[in-house]
Amino acid sequence: MGIGSTILDNIQNLEDIESHEEKLYKILEVYMNVFPVKNAYLFRYSPLGFIGEGIIALTCHGLIHIRDIRDDIRSLPLIYSALYERKAKYCSGIEYLKQINIKYITTSNVNSFLATPICFGAVPIGYICTNEFDEHGKISDQQLSSYTQFGQHVGKTLEKTEGKEDARLLSRREMEVMKRISWGESIKEMADSMLISEVTINQYIKTAIRKLGAQNRTQAIAEMFRRGMIS
Repeated sequence: MGIGSTILDNIQNLEDIESHEEKLYKILEVYMNVFPVKNAYLFRYSPLGFIGEGIIALTCHGLIHIRDIRDDIRSLPLIYSALYERKAKYCSGIEYLKQINIKYITTSNVNSFLATPICFGAVPIGYICTNEFDEHGKISDQQLSSYTQFGQHVGKTLEKTEGKEDARLLSRREMEVMKRISWGESIKEMADSMLISEVTINQYIKTAIRKLGAQNRTQAIAEMFRRGMIS
């Protein structure tokens, strides 16, 4: 089942949006409009660290920030499978209880879960999760194909985002350290490869967090992705 021309038109229109933050919001808005879903949670993914970081979500309550969510996606089999195979994955019923971490089970009447990977070519860089749907029953393989294609086209759109002005907010070293954190590198690994002390790296991190107006590393990385400073 191919993705419809109307959906493609909506995705292509995203390229005209200059603000990376607005683009992320519009991606979820398009997703909610074209698919029978009631919520959409956007996560950034670091392939090197297997880390999933919450960015924003659209629900019945509107737009919310989910920057405090940070997971090793190897503990979430359905999401891991979707990213590894670069295909949308769906589960329901008993499989939902087996594969989804308890913190993602938001209400007692929710028993389905969909993970749609967002890819730059063959590299997954994020994913959209949904656990409430307009229609009951299983999502077919044909429908999953449409979700997969949506993630592929969205990835191409995000790849063109530059975010140059916000990138100037941090120094070169601060940017390098924060990028390495986003990849999942430890302080020790950075110190060894960058040939600087762990104390210096921690100072770069502290300064970057302050400049970004964040409370911790997780929020800082999510903020950098939201602004288009990292992908």
